[in-house]
Amino acid sequence: MTLQIVDQAPLASLTTLDLGGPARHLVTVADEASAIEALEWADVRNLPVFVLGGGSNVVVADAGFPGLVIRVALRGVAFEGEGDRVRVRVAAGEPWDDVVAETVRRGLGGLECLSGIPGLAGATPIQNVGAYGQDVAETIVSVTAVDRRTSRVVEFPAAACAFGYRDSAFKREPHRWLVLDVTFALRADGVPSVRYPELASALAGRADPFTLAGVRDTVLALRRAKSMVIDPADPNRRSVGSFFMNPVVSTADADRLVAQLLAEQVVADATVVPRFPAGAGQVKLSAAWLIERAGLSRGLRAGPVGISSRHSLALVHHGGGTTAELLAFADRVRDTVERRFGVRLQREPVVVE
Repeated sequence: MTLQIVDQAPLASLTTLDLGGPARHLVTVADEASAIEALEWADVRNLPVFVLGGGSNVVVADAGFPGLVIRVALRGVAFEGEGDRVRVRVAAGEPWDDVVAETVRRGLGGLECLSGIPGLAGATPIQNVGAYGQDVAETIVSVTAVDRRTSRVVEFPAAACAFGYRDSAFKREPHRWLVLDVTFALRADGVPSVRYPELASALAGRADPFTLAGVRDTVLALRRAKSMVIDPADPNRRSVGSFFMNPVVSTADADRLVAQLLAEQVVADATVVPRFPAGAGQVKLSAAWLIERAGLSRGLRAGPVGISSRHSLALVHHGGGTTAELLAFADRVRDTVERRFGVRLQREPVVVE
């Protein structure tokens, strides 16, 4: 097998932000053998490796990447019946929303609320992708990945993936694993999952609120209204979606924040502050709510970068900018929220440098 290595390959156009410099080397892999060969090629040359999927959750440095970028292009989706559960094995290079659309078409429940999320299937377990009250950890049975230290293929049962909020064993060791495929166990009953208040409220106005197709259509509409569905005509299109994760804090810190907001008359009622249970003694806050209450409004710009005009969690590149400008603006948002509320926001996308 011969790898097709491209030198000084532009990366900006391979990301949804359209930012960043070139890769020293780039290779596209379409099967397990070529993925392993690419890793060994880089190892022999003592080069760092970055695995690139759909480019929807990465921020590439202006200087680019000094090693080998492996672009994942493994394809294939296999369905296998198992009583009231159907196992779906998805290759890492499959476009994620195409996978969701097909499961909905087949009447399989478990992924419908994850409609419209850009990127490839292989990224979903790394980030434990979630939206509208659902995440992939609920349905993942196993993940197959190459151990970059040994070039061995390892199958992880769900328990070994160590999933957390936007977290996993793969994310905690970002330079070790190259995901090859993901297997999900989906419900064959066709019953959708509706747990998220915003989604439930939007569905209440539909004639078919409790079908998988109805949920998918509604989620797509909600995401489109927030510029969270890639649309070439959308002025907010150059983004990575949510740039910050919702912060998880102790119950005591959440109570302190609410008391502060009441004392400062930012809110008149404690129930107005969005907060959700996040395990024993912990609470998840809304990063978007904090950003807006810190005085950073939608549509705020700093030259070629800024906050989306439709969603305060999305930072946007309007064109002609640099990664340095985007990251400086992100730091400004983070620091403003921390000074105002004592809560430090964490980036969601991966910075490649």
